[in-house]
Amino acid sequence: MSDIALIHATFADAEEAERIGRAMVDERLAACVNLIGPCTSIYRWQGAVAEGAEHRALFKTTPELARELADRIAAFHSYDLPVIEIWPVAAGDAVLDWVRRETR
Repeated sequence: MSDIALIHATFADAEEAERIGRAMVDERLAACVNLIGPCTSIYRWQGAVAEGAEHRALFKTTPELARELADRIAAFHSYDLPVIEIWPVAAGDAVLDWVRRETR
């Protein structure tokens, strides 16, 4: 059983990550978004290996809101196939209480 859920997603650039992150906090789907910064992704796409710069973000939410948040991120996302992962996390009572207070 997880206390909270972390949503991990990558974005085309820092501006997209920040815009979507702020919207998710404004909508109270996420209590917090950590904009982690640039990374290099190596992946298979349409039959070839590709490489590109992306920006990572972690969204903190409740397990009950995790799927709705992931779907909402996807709706704003610029990629044809955004990779949005839901990770269950044991965070402790203080963090759990804060996340529940700051989300709907």
